[in-house]
Amino acid sequence: MQKEEIIEKINSFLIEEFEIEESQLVPEADLKQALGIDSLDFVDLIVIIEKNFGFKVKGEEMIDVRNLQDFYDYIIARVNK
Repeated sequence: MQKEEIIEKINSFLIEEFEIEESQLVPEADLKQALGIDSLDFVDLIVIIEKNFGFKVKGEEMIDVRNLQDFYDYIIARVNK
């Protein structure tokens, strides 16, 4: 799966499932503060990732994921393993 395709898929479910405006989806956007994703949303986000990309997410792997670019990079690395 190509990087652009992964980013497009991530942005699509952030817009649809979390009602985030497309204009907010910039790589430097902080997931918690700028996008308003709280701890309960993270649980939903993990379920969506696992369903859409076919891998299990371990909580400790997400510790360093702070902004949208970190999130993209994490998923791209896992998908392309």
